[in-house]
Amino acid sequence: MTQQQKNVQGKKVAILVADGFERVELEQPRQALQQAGAVTQVVSLKPGEVQGMNHDLEPAGKVKVDRTITEVSANDFDALLLPGGTVNPDKLRLSPEAMAFVRAFYDAGKPIAAICHGTWSLLESGISRGLRITSWPSLQTDLRNSGAEWVDEEVVTDRGVVTSRKPDDLSAFNAKMLEEFAEGDHSAKR
Repeated sequence: MTQQQKNVQGKKVAILVADGFERVELEQPRQALQQAGAVTQVVSLKPGEVQGMNHDLEPAGKVKVDRTITEVSANDFDALLLPGGTVNPDKLRLSPEAMAFVRAFYDAGKPIAAICHGTWSLLESGISRGLRITSWPSLQTDLRNSGAEWVDEEVVTDRGVVTSRKPDDLSAFNAKMLEEFAEGDHSAKR
């Protein structure tokens, strides 16, 4: 076990998703976290299951919701994962409770990892302002308009917030996510 894995061991990670999440952007980071000993919980807007997708168009199975957004607080977790998929973050950003949950992680200095369209939640919650960030290319104007410094790079980390562009970046994203989640408190950087 690497030092990084030891530092993730036992940490509680919330995975915030709604229907329409990109399946691989939830499954691969979740697997990396669990293999490193983290405890993950899927948090969503409603109980039951959420629908995964492949490339936004093909249904790709469902994932069980562990807790709803009204049952949790950022205080219950050590870190936050925001998978993409176009529909998923669009639904989440319409929920004041979900956006307050995302913001609470940032305000508490807890690490956040967002991939692809998952960065919409960073924008909607006000976190993106002043951050160096990447995302799916179609979000660059939105992110720049929010005050972020958008760049086209495989993985970007700024003040404990890890972002990546797309599923092809998952290997780099997962490695950087584990590194930031192992580091823990990022309050001094914010």
